[in-house]
Amino acid sequence: MSAPVVARRRPRVGADVVAVLVAGVVAFPLYWMLLSALKPTTELMSGDALPYTLHPTLDAFARVLSVENVGRYLLNSVLVAAVAVPGAMICAFFAAVALTRYRFRLRTTLLVTVLVAQMVPVEALTIPLFFLFRSFGAVVPELGLNHLGSLMLVHIAFSTPFAIWMLRGFVAAVPEEVEEAARLDGASGPRFVRSILFPLVAPGLVAVSIFGFISTWNDFLYPRTFIISAQENQTLPLAILNFFKPDQNDWGAIMAGSVIMTLPVLVFFVFVQRHLVSGLAGAVKG
Repeated sequence: MSAPVVARRRPRVGADVVAVLVAGVVAFPLYWMLLSALKPTTELMSGDALPYTLHPTLDAFARVLSVENVGRYLLNSVLVAAVAVPGAMICAFFAAVALTRYRFRLRTTLLVTVLVAQMVPVEALTIPLFFLFRSFGAVVPELGLNHLGSLMLVHIAFSTPFAIWMLRGFVAAVPEEVEEAARLDGASGPRFVRSILFPLVAPGLVAVSIFGFISTWNDFLYPRTFIISAQENQTLPLAILNFFKPDQNDWGAIMAGSVIMTLPVLVFFVFVQRHLVSGLAGAVKG
């Protein structure tokens, strides 16, 4: 083997080693979470941080699944994500198209407003939103406190600004010549957006939907704040709260609940990743 070939392979081997190390660092918390969920309670309470267990058990998962209405909590989380994520993506797509492809007054002001909206900590808005949704409840009860509508609406509002900024790059990447050619062929503005622009931006929508789904699925603050007394409308993160005790936490059940919460995220990512790859291929062909 010639010296230049060996010299080219050395940097590649180094990059592969770095990638494996980074993947290991990222995957280790997930492994420890699963390990803690499978360890018997006696091993967890002994304080021995061994990276393995010789007596795996599913008792922690059984304790989580035995929580009253845990199936209802799971369904509520699915409903909130199923409405909030598509709703935010639809709003963000049309906003990104308007802010990127069209010129109008106050366009720059709207862009700055969207950017500033992402800088405000969600904790700072919790109390104002609490009173806002309380007022909504007097007019539209389904959007008030103790209803899933309040969670859907707040997640749409918080996911949309980030999605707009992400999608602007995808919309701007579509050459204006494509739009001009579509107009010469007789396509109207709405038809161009629906039939040409949307398929090309679809990979960006899929990518942004992953972030929106994760933030919505894992949210604990707003369900804890808005769902006050309606136990039947609580979401899955609140079910794990049952295992935090004043005297002693049930870490096995906490980790088991975290594993159960992580599984839908992984399934969603695997499902979306397949469509992401096909969407990219379609965008390149287009």
